[in-house]
Amino acid sequence: MDKIALTAAALYAIVLLRAGGTFAVGWLAGAGARRSRFADRISSARFQRAERAIQRWGAPVVAVSFLTVGFQTAANFLAGSMRMPLPRYLPALFVGGAAWALLYATVGLGALDVLGRLFTDRPALGTVVVAALALGACGAVAYRRRRAARGPDGLPAEES
Repeated sequence: MDKIALTAAALYAIVLLRAGGTFAVGWLAGAGARRSRFADRISSARFQRAERAIQRWGAPVVAVSFLTVGFQTAANFLAGSMRMPLPRYLPALFVGGAAWALLYATVGLGALDVLGRLFTDRPALGTVVVAALALGACGAVAYRRRRAARGPDGLPAEES
């Protein structure tokens, strides 16, 4: 078995355990909420419609969530807390988890390999590349926050 296949298999096992565990925790949290003081809110017609929609249409969202950063945990927890049936959840978990594992085993490890070689051959250039990536990420976050703080008319939120 080559390095990529072994890595993908290990990542697949990890993502199945992690995402399946998150689903189970969500299921338990939802069950607890149904027996708590929130039971009246959870039994409202509006909540029941949302729960049925997630149970029916949530599987594609769960599968695609594995290709996002930061949304996959929320999607799996919500699927569990909203009692998505296992026959709908498990195929989404298997397909989305496979996509995630293959993506990280190929592109993710490839990028790490390139950075490792860059640091080995030219440490100064490697440091500059990592610093540029970090500055770019910080700039993107600052831009998004500034844009989110503006109202729909483009003015700062307190002036609009």
